[in-house]
Amino acid sequence: MIIVTGATGHVGGELIAQLAAAQQPVRAMTRRPEVMQAPPGVEVVYGDCDDEASLDAAFDGADRAFLMSAQVPCSAKRPTHDLRLVRAARQAGIRHVVKLSVYDGGSVDDALGAWHRQAEAAVTGSGLDWTLLRPGRFMSNALQWAPAIRRSDTVHIPFAHRPAAPIDPADIAAIAVAALTTDGHDNMVYQLSGPEIRTPTEELRILAETLGRPLRLVEPTIDQAKTGMLRAGMTHAVVEAIVARVLAGGDGAEVLATVERVLGRPPRTFADWTRNHAGAFLAAD
Repeated sequence: MIIVTGATGHVGGELIAQLAAAQQPVRAMTRRPEVMQAPPGVEVVYGDCDDEASLDAAFDGADRAFLMSAQVPCSAKRPTHDLRLVRAARQAGIRHVVKLSVYDGGSVDDALGAWHRQAEAAVTGSGLDWTLLRPGRFMSNALQWAPAIRRSDTVHIPFAHRPAAPIDPADIAAIAVAALTTDGHDNMVYQLSGPEIRTPTEELRILAETLGRPLRLVEPTIDQAKTGMLRAGMTHAVVEAIVARVLAGGDGAEVLATVERVLGRPPRTFADWTRNHAGAFLAAD
């Protein structure tokens, strides 16, 4: 049995669908099982990283796990959710965990880096077999633009000219499927990218072409972007770390061969992603 935490997230949702399609026994953990719409055959259970007893119950009987934490970085002294997920995995006798991490793995010496180093160390120092997934920018970040696009043709996008090699969460999920169901992935670190370097400005243009309508970009100032992140609940230390990284540039702006090497096919393009998700940007009838 494979337990998937973060089951309603962009990667977790794709992972559950792919495991179910492959007829793998899969259990989806969520804080709101009553509203989750899972594929047929998927067991849906309650689990909350702030409720350790619920984690023990959710992990019981599973032998493999996908670990993803939505805890806001630096919202506590340590990444407590990751630590509790690893504890529950060990308690349940899980033999292999796949951890969704971040592109740099915590190598940058700032508040974000310290947080993610601790999160990865919880897994790599657990005594369990593990695989670390380190993707760059998600193509699905564009879904943040959907409410504005459903209302009008104007989209406000901070850091709109920062390049990256964005990746489709479905490709991240496919790597996780391979790591959870086939041999050769124990104690491996997979840094992941999509097949092309794009800026959010270019992504909006591609999305406009897919939707067949003009879209206008407005880029907030750095101070406006900071204010927005603070309002979203990020700490000052995290906001300053994000802005410093953006201004430094370059992180994640490299096309890597990992996806094709592991899956035997190239990763999907942003145009592919927009065609598959165009409905999210259309106004309801």
